[in-house]
Amino acid sequence: MTKSEIGLIGLGTMGSALALNIAEKGHDIAVWNRTTATTKTFFETAGDLAARITPTETLKEFVAALATPRAIILMVPAGHPVDDQIDALLPLLEAEDLIIDAGNANFHDTNRRMRALTQPFLGIGVSGGEEGARHGPAIMGGGPRALWDRVGHILQAIAAKHGDSACADWMGEEGSGHFVKAVHNGIEYADMQLIAEVYGLMRDGLGMDADAIGTIFEGWNEGILQSYLIEISGKVAKAQDTQSGGPLLEVIKDSAGQKGTGRWTAIEAQHLGAAIPVIEAAVVARNMSARKDQRGDMEAIYGKAPQAIDGATLPVEMLEQALIAGKILCYAQGFEMIAAASAQFGWSLDLPAIARVWREGCIIRSAMLDDMASALAQAPDRSLMAAPFFSGKLKETHGALRQVASIAALNGCPAPALSAALAYFDTMRTERGTANMIQGQRDFFGLHGFVRLDDARTDQHGPWAAK
Repeated sequence: MTKSEIGLIGLGTMGSALALNIAEKGHDIAVWNRTTATTKTFFETAGDLAARITPTETLKEFVAALATPRAIILMVPAGHPVDDQIDALLPLLEAEDLIIDAGNANFHDTNRRMRALTQPFLGIGVSGGEEGARHGPAIMGGGPRALWDRVGHILQAIAAKHGDSACADWMGEEGSGHFVKAVHNGIEYADMQLIAEVYGLMRDGLGMDADAIGTIFEGWNEGILQSYLIEISGKVAKAQDTQSGGPLLEVIKDSAGQKGTGRWTAIEAQHLGAAIPVIEAAVVARNMSARKDQRGDMEAIYGKAPQAIDGATLPVEMLEQALIAGKILCYAQGFEMIAAASAQFGWSLDLPAIARVWREGCIIRSAMLDDMASALAQAPDRSLMAAPFFSGKLKETHGALRQVASIAALNGCPAPALSAALAYFDTMRTERGTANMIQGQRDFFGLHGFVRLDDARTDQHGPWAAK
């Protein structure tokens, strides 16, 4: 019997879609799932692709169905399930067999596994949801380059394409693939929150109905904001509820879920000393959205803020410009966090390559990423805020961001991510800030010392030090 080129464990939504994608691209694949009935159903519904799929009922049978040296993709829930699956596999594998964790793992777990295992191991981030997994995701690989090269031809074959370029690449060493995927998800959180805040200003401030808002998003998707998230926001806004007959948005509970990757990004940013306030605001906003009962109690105590806004005061064109500025600042923060991790962990991450991988297939794919890839290629160490193309856009749009954030605050419309973007912009363009007061305070109560503008020594103290 001909043995399969690659194997996949875990036939949930993402695993099933990825396995079909691999088979469709001409690669024979063996599959195994903890529940045999799931494997059987998957195989029976694979249609013509079943000819390239070998279903197996036991792990031993699965491993035996693979050509050596084996390559096995794990599509199981992050955390202990990955460790358990690795432990079950190890006694059945040979020395050169490769395990590939393609789930949403915390990069620290990936680092730990790579250091603990003698078995070859890769960690790859896969973005694009079920549709991406089935027809072309963005793939971010991490681990030894030689191991990526063993399977890179398959991963690039199944990845999304931007022109002739596959949106799959080796990011760097250790868990860098999963780290880059986590930052991707952090940017995703922020992008979604910015869009939600602009939606809220149109709904609550301007009194627009969902269909009209959907039309606005459709128009924005024809310009610089063209992106997957803007596109689907238009479709979500225009969707009708089959039960009530009204807009679907009006019956969806305003409590956002999360799987943790955005939170990991915010936590890791603190360890790295990276400033990502827009992403952090988005994570906090999701946490606050879950407190719906408490928000109802607070509204009963304080009353609903006056939110009606004159359309002449807040034209939708101004909202578009504010969203452009917020998006640029959000992505700038994400790339600067990746650069900080590259320096901290010695990964030599290629920022232009990361931007190129994100151009198609992933949730944050957008027209801007092509320009970001070009800007980062010209000067990888330069913030996107300082790149000529994006600094030009920010000069055009930061006034609108200021107006929108101000109008939102004055009218009681929550806009934490837009406000965080504005604060970041203002802080980063202010050469003489206010941290000198903080340093004076720290020296007063703890003699931590400070640096004078006219003296580079770090052990300077105020007059209180003599007391």
